[in-house]
Amino acid sequence: MQLVASAAAALVAPGKGILAAGEGIATMSARLAAAGIPATQENRRACREMLVTTPGLADGISGVVLSGEGVRQHAAALRELGMMTGIRVDTGPGPLAGTWGETVTEGLDGLLPRLRCYAQLGADFASWRAVLRIAPGMPSPAAVRANAQALGRYAAACQDAGLVPVVEPAVLLDGRHTLGHCETVTSMVLLEVMSELHEYGVDFEGVVLKPNMTLPGSGSGEHPLPADVAEATLGTLNGVPATLAGVAFAASGQRPEQATGHLAAMQHIPHLWPLTFSFGSALTAPALAAWRGEPGRWEAGQRALARRVAMNTAALACRYSPELELDPA
Repeated sequence: MQLVASAAAALVAPGKGILAAGEGIATMSARLAAAGIPATQENRRACREMLVTTPGLADGISGVVLSGEGVRQHAAALRELGMMTGIRVDTGPGPLAGTWGETVTEGLDGLLPRLRCYAQLGADFASWRAVLRIAPGMPSPAAVRANAQALGRYAAACQDAGLVPVVEPAVLLDGRHTLGHCETVTSMVLLEVMSELHEYGVDFEGVVLKPNMTLPGSGSGEHPLPADVAEATLGTLNGVPATLAGVAFAASGQRPEQATGHLAAMQHIPHLWPLTFSFGSALTAPALAAWRGEPGRWEAGQRALARRVAMNTAALACRYSPELELDPA
């Protein structure tokens, strides 16, 4: 278990974050299409290769989450480049019986053998996303418990296979809820998740938590300052064990600059754990827009990714300001 704890510490090493590029085929195809790029298998592979071979990426990225096909294609290259390989192992949300349209993330069947296989292929960590929605009567206690229990079982299986579990309970941005309501719900969800991890004997020193940032719903009309978002977000972590390896926040559907600004504001509040980022489209969307699937624009895509990584590492080092986004360098 000491090896898992060491790997978890390396994932949240000072000045580094995680690149979450482990979308399934449908999600990655949608993102390619949104950038005007044909969603072919060749373009999916080219996209991943463009991202992971960005010069100097390892200076600000500790690990990259890939899909199953991505692990097989890029794990060895990532190790040579000084980055860790992650794999998303859940199979997405499915209907949760007994609730009004809520879901539970699936993928527990045969999970341990799959994790061991990925470890043999070179994976160092794995991710699992549990999706919860704020709406009237939601999330229900049943949905919170079911998703927390799945996260507990997944995290225990990861550590049994020698992988670091990146535990992602995601409270979605959709809705009209207030900032305070999101803080209350996220706090409740995290308490339940921590309880289940404990019940399953998970070693918190070998866990990276990936929670949502605390934000008002996209339809709420609220526009809180970064300092308010940071305070509310860290307020949800009061029930998280001090022994946790670290916290790598999701971008939670924000624009890239918003997510970076909120991450920067958190660094100025006293905290027990390393606070870093595990961003997907908040890092990759600008790269896809610059690349456009054109061979002659490969380097433009890599520069766009490198710039977003640099903005976020500046946030971790308390060197970020909105004016930095205007610097063309």
